[in-house]
Amino acid sequence: MELFLVNGTADSIITAELSNWNGMAVKIPRTEIQDYKSDDISKAGVYFLFCRDNNGSNSVYIGESEDMLERLRQHLRDYQSGSENFYWNAVVAFTGHDLNKALIRYLEDKLVKDARDCGRYIVLTKNTYSRTVMKEADKAVMAEFMDNMKLIIATMSYDVFSPVPEDTDGRRYLFCRNSNSGADAKGFVSPGGFTVLKGSVVSEKAAQSMIKAQHKYYLLRLKLEEDGIISGHIFQRDYEFSAPSAASSVVLGFNASGNHYWITEDGVRLKDIHRL
Repeated sequence: MELFLVNGTADSIITAELSNWNGMAVKIPRTEIQDYKSDDISKAGVYFLFCRDNNGSNSVYIGESEDMLERLRQHLRDYQSGSENFYWNAVVAFTGHDLNKALIRYLEDKLVKDARDCGRYIVLTKNTYSRTVMKEADKAVMAEFMDNMKLIIATMSYDVFSPVPEDTDGRRYLFCRNSNSGADAKGFVSPGGFTVLKGSVVSEKAAQSMIKAQHKYYLLRLKLEEDGIISGHIFQRDYEFSAPSAASSVVLGFNASGNHYWITEDGVRLKDIHRL
């Protein structure tokens, strides 16, 4: 893989290409879209708009366009007019020599489904075109194209397509419980932070202090409920938090240190596990 820092810094424009691949990717900060001069994305392709909410959750909008640069500028205009309510910080746009409207629709639909299945990011894309008629040969080519896209996305430190760590035998589990509020959660330390398992129960209510302050973990809990990850006070699927304290605070409904509140079945707190 060849990464090129167009302006010499990692926080500006970056292009990415792979050997023997007819595609390419460009990462562009939001602040540089209006003045972007190159025509490399003024063509058909698929793009990812990356957002980070105040509550700490990550979101992505996956879209397609026959002129991506113009579409990205339209996103900026839509936000300014109030017709788009999410704020993205950077875009990663993919194009290829042979992409057309049918192919980019197919890619968008498959990528949205894969991102939702992984559950790492909240996917903001509402609708995709899922009825594209494709030859089997074209599907095979696009499968390889998507694999390369996912590799580049991961290299740019976006784990959109990295599956949530699996619940496996031999793992050391921790529990976060409060009999007064009904909270009863099970999870484990995972590479990206802390994973809470499906079926875990959160407190019936959040503390008033969290609500009044609009604390980031209270807002994160609301977002998880809005997206159906928590429904009826129960986690509907495994979910990886960025840190143990984020997980325990969402579960208990108040600002709770993960080191203190995540405890093994035999009573060892998370902060003491490394001492054993």
